[in-house]
Amino acid sequence: MTAHAQLTNAGRLYLAAVISSGSFVVLNSLYSLYKSPVGYEWFVLAGLTLLSGSFTVKVPTIPARLSVSETFVFAAVLMYGPAAATMVVALDSLVIFNFSAPAIAVWIAAQAFFYLADVGPLAQAPQPILSLLVPLLALAVLYFVLNSWLIAWAVALEQATSALLVWRRNFFWLSLNYFSGASVAALLLPYLQAPGAAFVKVIGILLPLLLISYLTLKTALGRVEDANRHLSELNRLYLSTIETLAMAIDAKDQITHGHIRRVQIFAVGLAKEMGVTEPAQIKAVEAAALLHDMGKLAVPEYILNKPGPLTPAEFEKMKLHASVGADILSAIAFPYPVVPIVRHHHENWNGTGYPDGLRGSEIPVGARILSVVDCFDALTSDRPYRPRLSDSEALRILTERRGTMYDPLVVDTFARVYRDIAPSDDDISLKASLSAIAREMSVTTVARLPGTSRLDDISASTEEMLSLYELARSLSGRLNLSDAADVISKHLRRLVPATTCVFFLYDESTDELVAAHAAGENSAHFSDIRIAMGQRLSGWVAANRQTIVNSDPMLDLGEVARSLKPPLRSCLSTHLAAESKLVGVLTVYSTHRNAFNEDHRRLVEVIARQVSQTVLQAVEFQQQNSEKLHDQLTGLPNRRHLERFVASELAGSGGLPCTILLVEVKGTPGSKPSHRNLPDYVFAQAADRIRVALRGADLLFRYDSNRFIVLLAQTDGSTAELVARRITDHVGLGRTGDDESFGGAVRIGRATAPDDGLSLADLVSAAESRSSGSPNSRPSVH
Repeated sequence: MTAHAQLTNAGRLYLAAVISSGSFVVLNSLYSLYKSPVGYEWFVLAGLTLLSGSFTVKVPTIPARLSVSETFVFAAVLMYGPAAATMVVALDSLVIFNFSAPAIAVWIAAQAFFYLADVGPLAQAPQPILSLLVPLLALAVLYFVLNSWLIAWAVALEQATSALLVWRRNFFWLSLNYFSGASVAALLLPYLQAPGAAFVKVIGILLPLLLISYLTLKTALGRVEDANRHLSELNRLYLSTIETLAMAIDAKDQITHGHIRRVQIFAVGLAKEMGVTEPAQIKAVEAAALLHDMGKLAVPEYILNKPGPLTPAEFEKMKLHASVGADILSAIAFPYPVVPIVRHHHENWNGTGYPDGLRGSEIPVGARILSVVDCFDALTSDRPYRPRLSDSEALRILTERRGTMYDPLVVDTFARVYRDIAPSDDDISLKASLSAIAREMSVTTVARLPGTSRLDDISASTEEMLSLYELARSLSGRLNLSDAADVISKHLRRLVPATTCVFFLYDESTDELVAAHAAGENSAHFSDIRIAMGQRLSGWVAANRQTIVNSDPMLDLGEVARSLKPPLRSCLSTHLAAESKLVGVLTVYSTHRNAFNEDHRRLVEVIARQVSQTVLQAVEFQQQNSEKLHDQLTGLPNRRHLERFVASELAGSGGLPCTILLVEVKGTPGSKPSHRNLPDYVFAQAADRIRVALRGADLLFRYDSNRFIVLLAQTDGSTAELVARRITDHVGLGRTGDDESFGGAVRIGRATAPDDGLSLADLVSAAESRSSGSPNSRPSVH
């Protein structure tokens, strides 16, 4: 048996000890042969050993080879003693470690044989084989155990795994080769003790049998090697499937892309440093690190990507991802314990974690490792609500949490070795397609360009389309157009490679499309664009209700499309319609030529159908809110709007004066004094005349049925009096007399903050108390 080991630093002392011991045994045996020469038969055995040793079979899974030469080694022991047998195995080895380990094993085993048998070499004193069966069994056992364990320790030190595991998995079954070799040597012994002719004959008979044994063994081990190769391929396929699932998770979470790969490298490295050597446990940690956030598929995206701390209710939803992920993965028959690690990677050392409140050693060791490296990577990564922390700051936080949230041993080990196990830039790439997903998932960047992986399309057309459908239902009638369009644009730009999304609304009064909202790059340049129905690209789409793909944006925007930096190169436009009523047009623009394909067209058309009703209801919601804050007769902001505005103005005035003029409309001389007898057009005309009298920064509100309020920001009393007189001149018929149909006059009162109060009610009360003057004459203003 030979072993080719490339030992780690930890095994160099072991290697040196074995080689030095083996060299001493070989030199001692060589000296013994020099002092006590052996017969020619030994050279025959040595030659047969070398010949049979050249026909080796690779032992599966380890760097070792097997031959049928053990028969001649045992024969050399029986006939010529420990020294002769030691030189036989030394000659059979080509590597210094390989001759040292068998030499030590056979020398010790031979010494034990002759001690138990209490005889000398059988070439000198023949013995019946039956009297040597027990010592021969001890020889075979000792030779096998010592030789296999010396190599198993070397392999274990090289691979940083358990020597017992290596020996049990790869060497135990090889004992049959040693025992069969010892049995054949026992049968050969009477002929070896006979005269030379019998010895030569038996060798002639034995060699074909050994050749057959070799061929049989080679065929059997070849099949084992093929099976192991097939299992390795299946394992690679398994891992690639896991990584594909991990890509889907990474694509959903905009914030943490690349996180799972870094966590995987950290976790596997830390597990090995902590002495986890069982291959199944290492593979479980490797897979669980990739899939530990699988449950985030069930967490709403607005929670995953929230740029700030979560509310208690949001955190409760986030906590579900551990148990949900475990439930999803439990449907997969993993050959190693992945599910417990995923389920418990948010358990705390003191029992305060979730989902099951495990504590201490109840938490799987893989989960304890994963929780520490997961936290470290999160702390050292950028978040929208905070920049990344330095390694030292992150380690300080981990240290503060040791013994409460995290296993102290895991934290201490990680702090000691994290630099050695940190991933390199190449390690965290995962795959080119995952990097493409990560780049495009940022809300502030352009969506996927043509040629990215099909996984993007799968992820987008499931998660994003479902999200859009739910949003279209939930947003209806609850947001104004700007907010609703922003949310829709955010999801849309993840599905198609658009740099800008524009919502054009149809204005029936002018038969035009108006750019009501734009999102993305250069969105400010799209404000106030109006396109006649049937004209340009978007107008044609609205008139014909047909989608256009990859047209030149210049057909829609003119030279504006080329003046932008970078210029727009292609666009996709489709109509928005709710219950056969044209709502408008959705047009998306890209800075790349031919950026859109047929899949993108179908996606945008489906989205347009889903969100058309949402857009229409958002417009109606916006109009309703506007009507609530405006007077229907005059179109002026009403009292409700005034109250909000005054509160905001007084809070931000910094102590500067703010004056209101309370303008009351009354009947003209000779008319009944009640304003209720005045027709509506009187108040409408009064509003128009008051507007004419105001300065550019002055604001006019309708306060109640017959009173208006003029808000004069940063204006003192003397200036306010001048404005009031201008209002009287323009409105009061007693002075102007230019419109006999007006039929009204005004009375004005003034109040200034902060002198007269710091609320609208106080200011109105003060203005009412100062209101004076006949509606027939120019009033004085107080």
